Amino acid sequence: MSAASTPSPSSPSGVRPATTGRGRPPKLDQARTVEVALALLDEVGLDALTMRRLAEAMDVRAGALYRYFATKHELLTAMAEVLLADCLDRPFRSPDWSERVAELARRMRTALLGHRDGARVYAGTHATGAHTLGFADALIGVLREAGFTADHAGRAALTVVHFTLGHTLEEQAARQGVDAGPADPERLRAAVAPGQYPHLTAALPVLTSTDFTAHFEFGLGLLLQGLRALGPGTAPPGTGG
Repeated sequence: MSAASTPSPSSPSGVRPATTGRGRPPKLDQARTVEVALALLDEVGLDALTMRRLAEAMDVRAGALYRYFATKHELLTAMAEVLLADCLDRPFRSPDWSERVAELARRMRTALLGHRDGARVYAGTHATGAHTLGFADALIGVLREAGFTADHAGRAALTVVHFTLGHTLEEQAARQGVDAGPADPERLRAAVAPGQYPHLTAALPVLTSTDFTAHFEFGLGLLLQGLRALGPGTAPPGTGG
């Protein structure tokens, strides 16, 4: 979702307030508020997304937004729910359970990357809407149908989601960092002295690579390899199962 490119007098952020055919702002509702919030997120980023700024973009008083969202966290939770809206919009491409788990992880990553700071919005929100619960149910369902117990399927699903979310958080931070910022690979190259850190020096081509898809696929492959090695019905170490 992209924000409007030309600022309007009533929208300092550059996101145009929607209007009706008669030039009046449309009726305020929860769905429209989330839609505009996501557009504003893409325009200014999470740190600058405030209730006041959102109200200005919607051409309403800030107090009107609290009818639907008592806090910014409630707004972010609703936004997080929408982020996963397209994750289950098509059938799986493979009958293999591990390939289906991988496909769901890739869909989640794509969904979070679809908006600026998408992973930061999603992290810690714990949405309970149909999109979020549907995604979780599908992921756990794939594992249970493969023969994993409900407990192990739940733990495995958490591991997949946490890996995907954590990776995407780091990926977006690196992609959106300013030149010569903390995520700049040149900073690491300059800091690593070959004689002092020989192992880091050997791994620098990978550690400074911006091929985030390759990094993601490697980690996801390791995770799935572990699940295959354990096998459905096997108790992972430390679970007591």
